[in-house]
Amino acid sequence: MGKLIQRQKIRYRIRKKVAGTAVKPRLAVYRSNAEIYAQLIDDDNGVTLVASSSREKDIAAQKVTKIEKSKLVGAAIALKAKALGIETCVFDRGGNLYHGRVKSVADGAREGGLQF
Repeated sequence: MGKLIQRQKIRYRIRKKVAGTAVKPRLAVYRSNAEIYAQLIDDDNGVTLVASSSREKDIAAQKVTKIEKSKLVGAAIALKAKALGIETCVFDRGGNLYHGRVKSVADGAREGGLQF
């Protein structure tokens, strides 16, 4: 079984348990080799409320490691969520291990004031 198929099965298993609402959205993290993306999703209405990624100009301009960029993405999404009045969310690691870049997004979001 390929690595992608295995990860997809893990994603489905996580999504059975984790769902976001307008009050408590799902913080979904997608990690590619070069970049990292995070979005707050309201699954009830099927809409993305806030999105942030390492490709944003202010984050991409900084010459730091990928883990440090991930932390900046977490802080940026927390800041945008605060502007919408969102305080809490549920974390969706997207089939990746809660380690390294995925963990640093979570840490950055927590330091930015999101609770999960």
